[in-house]
Amino acid sequence: MKILMFGRGVIATIYGWALRQAGHDVEFYVRPGRAATYGDAVDLDLIDMRRRVWGRRVVARWPVRCREALEPDHDFDLIVLSVPHHCLPEATAFLSPRVGQATVLVFGNLWTEPPAAIGALPVDRIAWGFPQAGGGFGADGVLRGALLPSVVFGTLDRPPTDRERAVRQAFREAGLRLKERPDFRGWLWVHFASDAGLFSQGLRLGSLSKLAGVTGDLREALLTGRELLPLLEARGVDLRRHRGGVLLFRAPTWLTAPALAWLTAHVALLRVGFAAHSDPEAEEPREVCRDTLAEARRLGISVPRLKAAEPTFAREGTSRA
Repeated sequence: MKILMFGRGVIATIYGWALRQAGHDVEFYVRPGRAATYGDAVDLDLIDMRRRVWGRRVVARWPVRCREALEPDHDFDLIVLSVPHHCLPEATAFLSPRVGQATVLVFGNLWTEPPAAIGALPVDRIAWGFPQAGGGFGADGVLRGALLPSVVFGTLDRPPTDRERAVRQAFREAGLRLKERPDFRGWLWVHFASDAGLFSQGLRLGSLSKLAGVTGDLREALLTGRELLPLLEARGVDLRRHRGGVLLFRAPTWLTAPALAWLTAHVALLRVGFAAHSDPEAEEPREVCRDTLAEARRLGISVPRLKAAEPTFAREGTSRA
C-alpha cells in the first residue's frame, strides 16, 4: 500500500516507521519549506512493545521521504491524518480537494460530531482510528517514544467498509493488534473528556509532564474527569457501552490515584507519554480544556474543578469569574 502520513509529528513518524517496516511505501506531507528543516532521516529511540511485554528498544536513523506538494491526481492509497483536534479544520480543508482515490484515516482526538469534524472530506473515503503510541522530539532532534502492541479502530455503529478493512489490514501487517470500538463517537468523547481532566490539572502545575507520579494532583485529575461524566451523558453518550473507559473515574480515588501515580512513573508508554507533554506553551491541552468547558456551559453542566482551572487555559481576557 502507498501511504502518505500527513505531517511529520510524533504519531505520524512512529506509525510511518512501523508501516514501512511492514513493507508499505511511506511518505510524509510537510508544509512548504519544512522538508529541508526536517532533513532526509529521523533519529529514533523507541520502545517497541509489539512482540515483547516489556518492549524492545530500537535506536536507529531512519531515512524518510518528505513532500511539500500534493496534487489531486496522486496515487496514494491511504492518507493518515493525525493532528491536534484544533488543527483538524485546516487540515481537512487542505485535503478535501486533494483526496484523489485515497482513503483518509482520521487518527486522533475529536470533540465535535465525527461527520462535522471531517469538513468537506467525502464520508465514504473515511476510516476512523486512534493511536496507541506516544513520545516527543528532544532538543537534539531525537524522537523518543513508545509503541503499544495494539491500535484502536472504530465505526459509527455500522460494519466496516471495504476501505476500512483495507486500512485495518495494513496496520495488522505492521504487527499491531486491532481493538474495535463499535460506538466510536462515544469512545472518542470519553477519551477527550479524560484528557480534559488530566490536562486541566497538568496546566495548573505547568505541564502534563509534572503530573507523572504525583498522587495528589492525579487524584484531582481523576475527580475532574468524574465531574465530566454527566457532560458526556448530556451529549448522548451511553456510558454503559464504555464501562472500561470510565471505570478509572468512577472507582475510589484512594485506590486509583496511587495506582496511576505508580503507572505513570514506571510503565514505559505512560512515562514517555507524560514526559512528552513538557512544553508549557503547548496549545492543544488548552484547546481541549476550553472546548470541554464551553460545552459544559452550553449544556448547563456543573464542572467546578474544570472551571476552577480555567485561568490556566483561558485565552487572555476571556476567563470568567
